[in-house]
Amino acid sequence: MDLLDSILNSMQTPPSASEAQKNAMKKQKEAIEKKQTEEKNMIHKFRKRVEEKICEFVSNGKKPYLQFEPMDQMYRSIIRDVADCAGTQVYSFGQDGVDRYSVVYTKENGPTEDELTVRRAGGAWDDDKAAEMAQMHIDMKRQAVLDSEDEKYKKRKRGNEELSGTFYKQKYAHLIGQEAALGAAQKTNMNKNYGEVPSENKKDLRSIEQTMADIKAKKMKKAENGEGSTENILT
Repeated sequence: MDLLDSILNSMQTPPSASEAQKNAMKKQKEAIEKKQTEEKNMIHKFRKRVEEKICEFVSNGKKPYLQFEPMDQMYRSIIRDVADCAGTQVYSFGQDGVDRYSVVYTKENGPTEDELTVRRAGGAWDDDKAAEMAQMHIDMKRQAVLDSEDEKYKKRKRGNEELSGTFYKQKYAHLIGQEAALGAAQKTNMNKNYGEVPSENKKDLRSIEQTMADIKAKKMKKAENGEGSTENILT
């Protein structure tokens, strides 16, 4: 019995439930600390790469912008922080959580309105797209000039129609009828020099003697009809 008791006493007792829990928590803590350390190292390496890229971009001075791949907001914030420290500016494009990316520009050479419009619409910006947008602006200006000239021509045409009387026909045709309006326009054209009286009515080609003879003839006719006396006619 003494030997058996000695053997049992020499054996290690199994750990209690509390000790097992403590060991599990310790391992979990160590795993978390290890992961945090790895993340810190990864962020440090990423920041260092960003610093190198932006420094090269600024010193090179030939590229219009420095574009990064789509990434999470945490990494984009690192790019923005490094860019601010380097004296550059940053724009972000794309849908957050899907394809949002950052583009770095120098303070002196920021993005054009065309580039912002294309990128915000989800398009890619390159030399070909820039040339396409430039040509589009040229075409728009050319079309604006053509539209302006066309409008001027229409105004001149309307003015000429108003002077010639055909505008009258077009304006009132729906009220008085097409034929009546055409007749009114033609009448206006004939009388345009002397108001509403034909110009032929303004001319008297008779001599004075003929005019006096016509007046006497009219008075004689009135006398014969009993409208005047012979004395009045001869005076």
